[in-house]
Amino acid sequence: MTPGGGIPLVRASGSPFDLGHAHGEALAGPLRSFLDDSVCRLGKVMPEPVTREDLRPRIAAHRAAVAAALPDLAEEVAGLAAGAGITEEDAWLLQLRREIMGYRKIRPAGDCTTFARTDGTRPVLAQTVDLNGDLDDHLAVLDLSPPAGGHRSLVLSFAGLLGYLGLNSRGLAVGLNLVLGGEWRPGVPPYLAIRHLLDTAGSVTEALEVLAGLPLASSRTLVLCDRRRTVYVEILENETRVVGGTEVAHANHFLHPDFAPRDEINVFARNSSVRRLDAARTGLGSIPAGAGAEEYFSLLSRPPIRVPDRGDIRAERTVAAVVAFPGRGELHVRRGDPALTATQVFRLQDEPPPAPVGAAVGGAAGVAVGSAAAGAAVSTAGGEGRT
Repeated sequence: MTPGGGIPLVRASGSPFDLGHAHGEALAGPLRSFLDDSVCRLGKVMPEPVTREDLRPRIAAHRAAVAAALPDLAEEVAGLAAGAGITEEDAWLLQLRREIMGYRKIRPAGDCTTFARTDGTRPVLAQTVDLNGDLDDHLAVLDLSPPAGGHRSLVLSFAGLLGYLGLNSRGLAVGLNLVLGGEWRPGVPPYLAIRHLLDTAGSVTEALEVLAGLPLASSRTLVLCDRRRTVYVEILENETRVVGGTEVAHANHFLHPDFAPRDEINVFARNSSVRRLDAARTGLGSIPAGAGAEEYFSLLSRPPIRVPDRGDIRAERTVAAVVAFPGRGELHVRRGDPALTATQVFRLQDEPPPAPVGAAVGGAAGVAVGSAAAGAAVSTAGGEGRT
């Protein structure tokens, strides 16, 4: 990837269908290309050949579960399909790619390292994003304003995902880590669960209440942060364990004693996870409260937290790093290897997306090339430099 390339910013408002339509229309070309690239690159990272026909029953089962639990997000997926000019089944495939990949007990060296802290004045959540499939070329940020009563949010997205990580206008930030265990089954993918939390919860306490009612599809750890509280939530077969403190950190092995014996991570991957977690805890302890984004990026950019590119599309590597300040509504992002790329800043304090009768230029530097039809615009954020 070319270091320092601009991250597309998609800004949208309106009904769930409007939000999805704007997202799909703004990124239609890249999404169609991704779908045609060995079926969302699944054929390049999975051990067996992948066809849409083989995936159809699994997509249908997850789709039904999400539509029953989160009908607004199901409607947004329909809008994504219409905007991008793809089938609804393909729009669902974009949401379910990680669930379809499942998990293997033999895993590479990384899959996200996350930490959060709050001192009551400047809460922060920061993490690396470690993925296979070379997905940094499909990174985008969504600036979403649902109808009146909903929470405006900034969402980091890959290849058409409605949710991955982010923050909202009520001061809640959500990050995540992959953990391996239990049976993965049709349900709400954690990525969509995170988006639902950003849409509906205004605090860590509210997010935990909302999360408890969702039929989750797979194991994961969520890290939640607001102005007063930070926690991580380990999820295993729809059971949860919550651990909080003024500072929390997590990598890719279960920490709670109830779940640790059921961990499916192999010993080599666990050793990597332990090293990254120890480095995160030690490094966080040396960063003073109230520090700026670049001090946190310095930690995220160092090994073992940063996972280098080894030239294998099947192996996880750090494809992005994020520092979120939920109290200020700021999402600082580095695309690709964070040791090589500049920081781009996205702010909720910028003008909100327009109503579905007009178009607007995104708050980051760049030229809008989006559509007025769904009240959206997309700009290629040129970044604001390292702040």
